[in-house]
Amino acid sequence: MEQQSPYKPKNKIRIVTAASLFDGHDAAINIMRRIIQATGVEVIHLGHDRSVEEVVNCAIQEDAHAIAMTSYQGGHTEYFKYMYDLLKEKGSEHIKIFGGGGGVILPDEIKELMDYGIDRIYAPDDGREMGLQGMINDMIRRVDNQVPDLEEADKVNENLQSRNVTTISRLISLAENRHEEFLKYFDKNNFDTNKTPVLGITGTGGSGKSSLVDELVRRFLMDFPEKHIGIVSVDPSKKKTGGALLGDRIRMNSINHPRVFMRSLATRQANLALSKHVAEAVDVLKAASYDLIILETSGIGQSDTEIMDHSDVSLYVMTPEFGAATQLEKIDMLDFADLVAINKFDKRGAQDALRDVKKQYQRNHQLWHEDAEKLPVFGTIASQFNDPGMNTLYRSLMDAVEEKTNSGMSSTFEISEEMSEKIFVIPPKRTRYLSEIAENNRGYDETAATQTEVAQRLYGIYKTIETVANTKTEFGKDQTKYLDKNGIDQDGIKEVSAEDQSEFLKLLFAEFDKIKMDLDPYNWEMILAWNDKVNKYTEPVYSFKVRDKEIKIDTHTESLSHTQIPKVALPKYKAWGDILGWCLQENVPGEFPYTAGLYPFKRTGEDPTRMFAGEGGPERTNRRFHYVSQGLPAKRLSTAFDSVTLYGNDPDHRPDIYGKIGNSGVSICCLDDAKKLYSGFDLADAMTSVSMTINGPAPMLLGFFMNAAIDQNCEKYIKENGLEDKVEAKLKELYDDAGIDRPQYRGELPEGNDGLGLMLLGLTGDQVLPEDVYAKIKAETINVVRGTVQADILKEDQAQNTCIFSTEFALRLMGDVQEYFIDEKVRNFYSVSISGYHIAEAGANPITQLAFTLANGFTYVEYYLSRGMDINKFGPNLSFFFSNGVDPEYAVIGRVARRIWSKALKHKYGANSRAQMLKYHIQTSGRSLHAQEIDFNDIRTTLQALYAIYDNCNSLHTNAYDEAITTPTEASVRRAMAIQLIINKELGLAKNENPIQGSFIIEELTNLVEEAVLTEFDRITERGGVLGAMETMYQRGKIQEESLYYETLKHNGDYPIIGVNTFLSSTGSPTVTPGEVIRATEEEKEHQIKTLETLHKAKEDSAEEMLERIQKAAVTNQNLFEELMEATKVCSLGQITHALFEVGGQYRRNM
Repeated sequence: MEQQSPYKPKNKIRIVTAASLFDGHDAAINIMRRIIQATGVEVIHLGHDRSVEEVVNCAIQEDAHAIAMTSYQGGHTEYFKYMYDLLKEKGSEHIKIFGGGGGVILPDEIKELMDYGIDRIYAPDDGREMGLQGMINDMIRRVDNQVPDLEEADKVNENLQSRNVTTISRLISLAENRHEEFLKYFDKNNFDTNKTPVLGITGTGGSGKSSLVDELVRRFLMDFPEKHIGIVSVDPSKKKTGGALLGDRIRMNSINHPRVFMRSLATRQANLALSKHVAEAVDVLKAASYDLIILETSGIGQSDTEIMDHSDVSLYVMTPEFGAATQLEKIDMLDFADLVAINKFDKRGAQDALRDVKKQYQRNHQLWHEDAEKLPVFGTIASQFNDPGMNTLYRSLMDAVEEKTNSGMSSTFEISEEMSEKIFVIPPKRTRYLSEIAENNRGYDETAATQTEVAQRLYGIYKTIETVANTKTEFGKDQTKYLDKNGIDQDGIKEVSAEDQSEFLKLLFAEFDKIKMDLDPYNWEMILAWNDKVNKYTEPVYSFKVRDKEIKIDTHTESLSHTQIPKVALPKYKAWGDILGWCLQENVPGEFPYTAGLYPFKRTGEDPTRMFAGEGGPERTNRRFHYVSQGLPAKRLSTAFDSVTLYGNDPDHRPDIYGKIGNSGVSICCLDDAKKLYSGFDLADAMTSVSMTINGPAPMLLGFFMNAAIDQNCEKYIKENGLEDKVEAKLKELYDDAGIDRPQYRGELPEGNDGLGLMLLGLTGDQVLPEDVYAKIKAETINVVRGTVQADILKEDQAQNTCIFSTEFALRLMGDVQEYFIDEKVRNFYSVSISGYHIAEAGANPITQLAFTLANGFTYVEYYLSRGMDINKFGPNLSFFFSNGVDPEYAVIGRVARRIWSKALKHKYGANSRAQMLKYHIQTSGRSLHAQEIDFNDIRTTLQALYAIYDNCNSLHTNAYDEAITTPTEASVRRAMAIQLIINKELGLAKNENPIQGSFIIEELTNLVEEAVLTEFDRITERGGVLGAMETMYQRGKIQEESLYYETLKHNGDYPIIGVNTFLSSTGSPTVTPGEVIRATEEEKEHQIKTLETLHKAKEDSAEEMLERIQKAAVTNQNLFEELMEATKVCSLGQITHALFEVGGQYRRNM
């Protein structure tokens, strides 16, 4: 494809870019907005998970020519139509809408949307034909015109007084683009523009001004419930292209509010911090009677004081990293600023910086007699929710505004005397933890190599003694006879030794004694035990203990040819060095360092199959669960949730939410949904295991699951004791007598569903059973339930974007869940599934996936330890989740993970053997599923499944071949399951459980990948550990680079992909359009909304009380999960999420 040149727009074009609501796929829109900006456009970028209302309000306030959206999470038809309708309703139908969503938006849907009025939806084939630049050129040509003219001047004045957003934004555009015309419409002398105070905020680039402004706005809206605030934010234009990235909005959570107006301006000139039309923009907002105006500049240098010409009160924002104290003398704003904020006060040297800046401020303002403590210089951490420093800064700013302008805005905002202090997830003294682990593991490897050499030398002497003495000691056959103090039959040797040999033999014995002093006694015992170990695996039956229970396993299987196939094959080593080296780095499955696997043998009667399901309402997914587990002794249910649930929201009729209910996952918003979802499966049975792929709202979904399991056992108790009448009476009282419909399972129960879990729909066991009985059932149930909740918030921030709470608060919730598990003895449920899968799906290569995932895992270890938890108690509750592609490194990803984890946990953290075991789930690569030649996808999936099974994964999900184009059908899911079953049941070599051990390439790859991961640990340490690296977006940047590298090689054909860029069919292997698309039905969506309404009616009073309880628990530092276990009985998911936003803070997006 020929490279296209960027189109040169004739007008100053402004475009809003974003990803749709509940959609974390921001990679595509990030690439698009970069190209749009490089084509000379001013881009207002909002990032991922944006509602229609947010995007439309932004587009109108910014007077944009167009909106460019990506939508990869379904619900696009409703989303785009709602956007079109809302623009029309607000009189802004001239703003054009463009979109794309890869193969998610089907051709007939594209036609439907464009017929409705959407200007263009780009399909994958458009990208192939036009290229990215070609698509952007096409879009910009379509919008390269002036926005419509304003109404009559009299109408303008009237609209300004009523704060008409369209008029305000259009006037500011006129001031920027057609200044003479602006003057015809606007005469500031017609308005009282002196009474509105202007707060000017300036500072260096990267000082966190946008986050700080957002926090000031949040406090202002709380402090003055009737007042309106206007924001003018300036960002620099690119000299080369004229484009600009107006990115302040992405960091702001508080501005989508009816009392807030925000306008982003580009400087449209080089080397200046303000647009030359800032004064007009401020005057327009003053004329519209905004009560306070914030003017924020772009990042400035040391000598820039332009903000002073436009503001009544000025705030200078800086960070502690300004260099030597003498640099402060060069900063002009320290002469003029009314207040100074040292933001990012959690950085090293912040206290010293505060002292130095106060001294400089004192000198510059000649305040020699002022107490330094009272100077208006504040340490702030704007990124931290409810930061005391931000509270003090806000109050001081408002006091300064009132003092200087007599605006009539006296703040009543309460502040404390506390100073900003970082709430550390990882204590500062522990920031080197990853490099310490790398050093520990390398130290282990060096010791292992040294000990191996010692053992090999001993074996050499031993064999020499045998040769010289001309006797065979047959080492190890009869330990009482041969294993004297050195393991050598010295008497036997002496009997046959000739006189002239005795001196030489003495020397050999002496050398043996000397060298053996360097061998660790534990390692000597390992050598001595080798033959016994070999014998145990050659015996017909092998017995071992798991949690004090003896398990007996047949050691061989028989082929059709009557060959005895060993389940575990051991090397034929004789030399002690070979034996010891193998034991220290490889060893048999079930023994440290667990390279070959965690348990001596795989479970019999339970394959590692764990299939993913989730679509529509809970009833439909329940039917799918029963279908995929039909005939299997073990029920391993893996749950995919819809995007509404993933982002912690409730179903709603609002179109941008409605379209996503039950699409690409199951809709779960309350306890009754969870009961229906898992009905007919005994959640307390040891053969049932449930995993839940959810992160931001994971604690709430976990609460729903636990309560569903508890109520199942309450139901059993009720039936056993004939208490059904009591349940009926309670249901009549709460529902029938109140005129509320009883909750119910919609439709027929599927085959295999005996209705367990449905008796107490609308109730919980504690409403029917005595307190002591319920408490006993609850304790017993949570002790035995098996499963996993993903809950990996670090990976979300790095790769997948379903974060909903501030990072610190989300981590606190994770810690509270783990603490609850320890206190309540929840031993069989994993509190987190530390996930590399989504890191790989975002584009990371296998080494990066593994390194980032293990680094995240060790971060959780450090955090939990800092909270005082015992590693032997929380270690077993951690699990991992990896992707498997076809790259060579995937052949050893499990081996390397187990080896690194066990070495660190044993020798660095002193954990016991159970905590040393890294348990992981594998899902075959979604990224390797292609929409061309989709039948070939099963071949790739089979090879990936083979990697996983040969590497002894603990559970496995094989993707369906048609997932590249649609939600999988029952037929394609059956094929995906068959891949695993054929390998496990039919493939002869899979009867052996360590088939890749002993392979030269496997051992070489294992060592190469292990060292590459440890090297990455050192790189992360250089950036301040995982959390420090996240602040500079190191992980995201690396993932995107690797993704781009793969896509480039795929695009130019250097990386061959069969049926995609080579070995094409006679028709060119076009993208396949699905014949059947599985989506949630209208009935399912309506039923979900009705379920929610029923809950809110039936539990209104108790829900309100519980929401207050969880908020109180949050602010008083109690264990939140303890309260969530109660709250999830009566509250919906959305209710809990929004209550926690108020006390824990919302996630702040990054560019």
